[in-house]
Amino acid sequence: MPKILLVDDEPHIRELAALYLKDEGFEIVEKSNGAEALIYAENHHVDLVILDIMMPEMDGWALCAKLRELGEMPILMMTAKGEVADRIYGFKLGTDDYLVKPFDPLELVLRVKALLKRYRISTSNMIKLGSITLDRARYLVIDEQGKALTLPMKEFELLYKLGSYAGQLFTRDTLIEQIWGIDYEGDERTVDVHIKRLRERFASHESDFRIVTIRGLGYRLEVSQD
Repeated sequence: MPKILLVDDEPHIRELAALYLKDEGFEIVEKSNGAEALIYAENHHVDLVILDIMMPEMDGWALCAKLRELGEMPILMMTAKGEVADRIYGFKLGTDDYLVKPFDPLELVLRVKALLKRYRISTSNMIKLGSITLDRARYLVIDEQGKALTLPMKEFELLYKLGSYAGQLFTRDTLIEQIWGIDYEGDERTVDVHIKRLRERFASHESDFRIVTIRGLGYRLEVSQD
């Protein structure tokens, strides 16, 4: 299930938002300030972030800017500040959407789903790459006959990341940070090794998808058919 990082210093706001989002099948991680949220995002995979602006230790503006340095992920600002200038500033920092308090929880759910769809993150944890399906809930690759293949976790996470954003270029550094974590002490050749293994494993599925090397930049996954 998609993991949502919910950041707000008001417990009742977090409780309300989490209640409705959990009912829709999302995994919710709650943090009460921007500093704690940033530490979590640096060390764990997060599919979407909902954040407040006025928070202790690190406000939403600063957190949004820091999250954008980590990579592409949907960011929804949820705040009492509704002035046009604040919205414009938020969009300049990299937020994707804006919801003003008090909010309708059902509208929050719809906006979250729309953002995940825009970023091509499956709300069902299932991604199709031609004739094969990636099941993130069970970490399985399933072919059109229903046969399941289990991959080493990092290989699966790497393929799922690339497949979630088919056509998008990922640098090696970005993949290291998002798959292995910002504190990983290895080097970018780790990505090359895992890409090589994935290509070898799915050599017979080139009609479904392929992982393309962009020389000097990184990798992107291209789907050959729907």
